[in-house]
Amino acid sequence: MTYLLHLDASGRSESFSRRLGETFVADWRATHPDGVYTYRDLVADPVPPIDEDRVRPATQSSVNGVRDIEAMDQVAVGAPELVRSWAATRPLVEQLLAADVLLLGVPMYNFTVPAAFKAWIDRVTLPWLPLKGKSAVVLSARGGAYGPGTPREHFDFHEPYLRAYFSVLGLDDVTFVHAELTHATVMPFLAQFRDQHETSHTAALDAVHALATRVRAETPS
Repeated sequence: MTYLLHLDASGRSESFSRRLGETFVADWRATHPDGVYTYRDLVADPVPPIDEDRVRPATQSSVNGVRDIEAMDQVAVGAPELVRSWAATRPLVEQLLAADVLLLGVPMYNFTVPAAFKAWIDRVTLPWLPLKGKSAVVLSARGGAYGPGTPREHFDFHEPYLRAYFSVLGLDDVTFVHAELTHATVMPFLAQFRDQHETSHTAALDAVHALATRVRAETPS
C-alpha cells in the first residue's frame, strides 16, 4: 500500500493550495482505499524553528558518519537539551522516511516558500536523509504570474528552490501544480487578469485529478 504524507503551509484556511490539496486527497483516497494518510497543518500545528540544540546533532551526525535514524538516537543522547530537540524532530523524520508520496501545499509568499514550510524543512533535514525513490507533488498558489515568459519569471525563488532542495536529497520525481494570478479574484487593479486566473485554476484542478490517480499504488521495494 502507499503512504501519503500531506502538509499544508498556507496562512489562509480557504486558500487555493489547500483546496487543491483537498481535491487531490479525495481522488487519492478513492484510488488507494488501503493507503495510509498522514496530515499536518504547519500553520495550525507549527514545527519548532531550528535552534542550536537542533543544529548540534545534525553536525555531529556528519562528523560521526551517521546514516540512519537509530544511529541518530545515539548522537542525541549526549545532553538533555539534545534529547528534547531530537524528540521533537524524530517523529517528523519518521513520517518523511515512511512516506512514498509527499503532497505539499506550499503557496508562494514573497517570491519563495512560507516560513511555516521552511521551518519544517530545517527541522527534518539531515545530511544522511535519503529521499530517493519517493515522489512529491507541490501544490502552489501565486498572487501573480511567474511562469516561463512572464515579466516576473526571474522573481520565482519558489519552484527552483524546492527543486534544488529535493534534488540534493535524491528526490527527483517532483511535480509542481501552480494556480496563478489568484490576487485577480480580490484586487481591483488585477481584475483584467481574472480570465487568465480562471484558466490557470482550471488547469491546476485538471492536473490534480490526473496526478491523484497516477501516483504509485505500491510501496517501492
